[in-house]
Amino acid sequence: MKAIIIEDEKLAADNLQALIESVDKGIEIIARIESIRSTVKWLSTNTCDLIFMDIQLSDGNSFTIFEQVDVKTPIIFTTAYDQYAIKAFKQNSIDYLLKPINKDELALSINKFKDLNQSQPALDIKALIESIKQPIQYHERFLVSAGMKLKTMKSVDVAYFYVKENAVFLCSKDNKHYDLDFTLDKLEKILDPNIFFRINRQYIVNIDAIENMITVSKSRLQLNVNPKANEDVIVSVNNVHDFRIWLNR
Repeated sequence: MKAIIIEDEKLAADNLQALIESVDKGIEIIARIESIRSTVKWLSTNTCDLIFMDIQLSDGNSFTIFEQVDVKTPIIFTTAYDQYAIKAFKQNSIDYLLKPINKDELALSINKFKDLNQSQPALDIKALIESIKQPIQYHERFLVSAGMKLKTMKSVDVAYFYVKENAVFLCSKDNKHYDLDFTLDKLEKILDPNIFFRINRQYIVNIDAIENMITVSKSRLQLNVNPKANEDVIVSVNNVHDFRIWLNR
């Protein structure tokens, strides 16, 4: 049996693949895909028997995949969020697993897939998704400390988030810096992707904070941000293509 994993966090994908292989050695993971764009491209020219799909990817809600490509393959959804309609998935023979994935629950999901009557008509995934999907509520504000005082900072007032000495900070548009109890991986999922973009492992930038860009090489861009950062802000080679698409929305 051939399966694919759609998951944008490498550690989560590694863990899921290890669990799948320990539960059923007959399942071969033939691809691991990290974004909506790459998933649409892969599904347009390839097939598999089963899909393990994270609902919230770095470039948006994975439900939008079904608006771009016709998917007939059974799906086991995974997510860290419990606000989605779990009951609807269960009733329609599509399973749904909350992270961290439990090995026993994963085994039940795989067995459920195997027990499905393959002669039944294909599930209309598009209709199901339209009936249950909800607008994503992106993070609107952060609680930050200023000395002994606490204050809220609106997300739209953040110029960029960055990592320094293994800690995460935000820089406000008025050049105030506050530490946060978030990882960049977590922030990437809860920030509005129309406003924020993760350009590399150290920075997530607000589009309003980008003053201009400099071509460093064929495949690298340097951003001049406002407020000015204390180091060069470079779009990683792997993100340049998607970054250009993001700018052109």
